[in-house]
Order: sequence, then C-alpha cells, then structure tokens
Amino acid sequence: MRLQRDRNRPLRDTLKRGMEPAITPDPTQAPLHGLGTAIVTPFHSDGSVDHGSLRRLVEAQVGAGVDFLVACGSTGEASTLSEDETDAVNATCIEAAAGRMPVVAGCTHNSTREAVRRAERIAKLPGLYGILSANPYYNKPSQQGQYLHFKAIVEATGKPLLLYNIPGRTAANLEPATALRLAELPNVIGIKESSGNLQQIGELLANAPETFAVFAGDDYLALPIIAGGGEGLISVASNVAPRKVAELVRAALTHDMPAAREHARTLHALNKALFAESNPAPAKALLASMGLIETDMLRLPMLPVSEETRTRLRVDAEALGLL
Repeated sequence: MRLQRDRNRPLRDTLKRGMEPAITPDPTQAPLHGLGTAIVTPFHSDGSVDHGSLRRLVEAQVGAGVDFLVACGSTGEASTLSEDETDAVNATCIEAAAGRMPVVAGCTHNSTREAVRRAERIAKLPGLYGILSANPYYNKPSQQGQYLHFKAIVEATGKPLLLYNIPGRTAANLEPATALRLAELPNVIGIKESSGNLQQIGELLANAPETFAVFAGDDYLALPIIAGGGEGLISVASNVAPRKVAELVRAALTHDMPAAREHARTLHALNKALFAESNPAPAKALLASMGLIETDMLRLPMLPVSEETRTRLRVDAEALGLL
C-alpha cells in the first residue's frame, strides 16, 4: 500500500508545535517531510564507533525540532563501516530517537545483488522507518539499469525507499524520467536530490505525483527547491546548527519567504565552510570544537580538515553563536 502524503502537514504541524521536537504518533507510517539530518558517525580516537556521542547527537537533533534522521549515508561514512557497525549505528539512532522522529538507514552498493542482500538485513531492524539508497557507483549504469536496481531493492524489503541521486560521488545521474518511473512503484516515497542541477530538479518538481517527495540534498539549494514545491531538506549543516536550519526549512515550507531568505543569508558562510573540504570532515571538525563529539576522527582514505579550514569553521561558527 503506497503511503499517502498530506501537503498541508508541514504548515499544520509547524503552527501546532512551533519549534518543539518533532513527535509523530506513528513514525513508521507518517510521510517524511521537513528537515532531515544526514547524521555523522562519531568515532573514538582508536577509530571505533562512539555510540555515546551518537546518542547525544540524536538527542540534540530531537531537541532542536529536526523532523527525521538519515543514518549511515555519505555524511555517516557508510562506505567505511562494516555491516555489523552499520547495523549498530542504525540501532543506536533508532533507540535514541525513541519514536520521536523517523530514522532512515542508508544502504548503497554498486552490485544489485549485494544491495538487495544488505537492504533485506537492514529492513529487519525494529523501528526502522525506511531505506535511503544512492545510485550504484563506479559501474556507470544506464537509466534502465538504475531503474531495475532500485526496483529490486524496494521489492525485496517492502520498506519505504528514498532514492538518493548524487552523481558527484557515484558517477551516475538518475534522470527525472527514470525517477518518475520509480515513483510509480509502491513504497518508493521520494528522492534526495543532490545533483545540483536546478533544471533537472525543477522537472521533477513539476511532474512528481503527490505521493513522491522531492528533498533538497544540498543545504545551499534548500530555499529554491522548497519554494518550487519540494518537501524539505536533508542537511549536513543541521548536524552543527540544527535549530537554525530547522528555522529556515519551516519558514520556507510555511511560505514565509522574507524569513527564509534571511535564514539562508545567515547560514550561507557556514554552508560554504562545511564543504570547503570533503564532507563530513568539516562537520566533524566543528562538532568536535563544539564539544559534541569526542574527536574529529575519520577513517581512511578520509582525513581531518586542514588548519586553514578549521580556522574558517571557527570564525563562521562564532558568528552564529555556535561556539
């Protein structure tokens, strides 16, 4: 049964709860909307997963009014986590969220057979809302190949599937026509669009059915995509400034464009700094400076940011009152 979405929900919920934490009676059924945080995976100095810091980060997200979490995506360094670690990170996020917000688990692989196997495993996690899966990387598949790849994943799990188009990392672009074909499948609920191509995203927004949510996948494009009919933003910046990003998204969703533009201007420098080096290195550096995670450790081949970027992050964070 396809999940049904209520386009008026963001406005209604915002007026009802203001900036209170996002709480839904049944987060496994409520359609995704608003602000989702692509949450980082903290590590201890020895490189092991820091579940204590992860729980604190989730609690901070709930308290700031974020609507849902995406765990083990690009920002969560999923490509360097083992399967057991991935399961444990997802389970920690679900446990810490405690039903107060949906948790979506990232699951991407360039082999369809392996992607299906891993998705079936992840789908068994109690309390999981759904799965986010990016283009199969490296292979450079055709549009039909991508269609069949995502179709196999959603049919194998029966869970809501959020597509993730990020050609800058995968070397494959999910074209609007293919995404719209996938939108016809039960439980394909939407897309995180990180192509950076506004013409392509505009085509999706103009033709997507009501049951298919288009989320901005780049913080700097949140305002134009939501203004064009997008359902919200899946953000990196909300790791470090969740309340401020939530204010931007809610202003845009409630059509308060003067406020939304002001929030976007305020966050502009921070958004640039967070991508001065490969994500999530800048976000982790700032979270460590804020005392929210133990260390800014990443796993090779990723490295911590340069001192120049670290200084830039501090300046921008101090301007926003984050430090």
